[in-house]
Amino acid sequence: MGDVVVAVYDGVVLLDVAGPVQVLHGSGCYQIRLASVDGRPVRTDIGAPLGVDLALGEVAGSVGTLLVPGYAYPDGDQPAEPFLSRLPDLVRRARRVASVCTGALLLAEAGLLDGRRATTHWAACADLASRFPRVAVEPDAIFVRDGPVVTSAGVTAGIDLALALVEEDHGPEIARAVAKHMVVFLQRPGGQSQFSVRTAVATPRHPALRRLLDAVAAEPAANHTLAAMADRAAVSERHLTRLFRREVGLTPGQYVERIRVEAAQALLETSAAGVEAVARSCGFGSDETMRRAFLQVLGTTPTAYRQRFRTSRVNP
Repeated sequence: MGDVVVAVYDGVVLLDVAGPVQVLHGSGCYQIRLASVDGRPVRTDIGAPLGVDLALGEVAGSVGTLLVPGYAYPDGDQPAEPFLSRLPDLVRRARRVASVCTGALLLAEAGLLDGRRATTHWAACADLASRFPRVAVEPDAIFVRDGPVVTSAGVTAGIDLALALVEEDHGPEIARAVAKHMVVFLQRPGGQSQFSVRTAVATPRHPALRRLLDAVAAEPAANHTLAAMADRAAVSERHLTRLFRREVGLTPGQYVERIRVEAAQALLETSAAGVEAVARSCGFGSDETMRRAFLQVLGTTPTAYRQRFRTSRVNP
């Protein structure tokens, strides 16, 4: 796994390339080459040129690790057809394939993710799942390993991915030294849920369900028991549960919990209110209930979340 080929193209996200490459280079354990379709420099998503070492067609023999970075989503363009047409051959010759952010969509188009678990940037997870139904999308994961394929979440998650590869190949001490030098977590707490927003949930087709989701989001602390919501939607509790699972991908209780967690996140980030007051105002009833919800949804506690994400200036 000592040789790494990074497949780049016009519009590639600069940090998707720079983050993992910085980690791998910092370990001192890899030969890293950047390859484009024609061997010429590419222009990144921010307009900065990026030099390359060779053309994709010049990559000979087997490849230790093929790294496929992503493109800006949703406004950025996927790489042109010549890049996509060369990708499957490289994938077949790679002993390990890794993607950063929307690079997972490119791997899915190459058929590599069929029957596998995978993740991508939280904003693109629904797109990945709908366009490629044979892929088992894990929207909260920072990165997912399924056999020789590793996919990671958005942008800076490429750093997490690369550190995991270094640890796997060369042990935790080298990975820890790189993380310490870069001043990043060796393994960051929590998942993508801490960065996502309600818009990540697909818009339901059922009009009553759409109104219900809007009502929960507008007033998280209101009475949102299954019975109360079913009554407002004028459907049975059983039917409402089926609607939620089919169109939202969550149970009614899970959706309400996540909306309340998101409301609490906003208050913890921007206000000086105590944890108990935040819990009451967001419908949790007690700080312990909120703590359990945070651990379930985000993998961290409300206090730890506030310490990491509270703004430098908060409203008193």
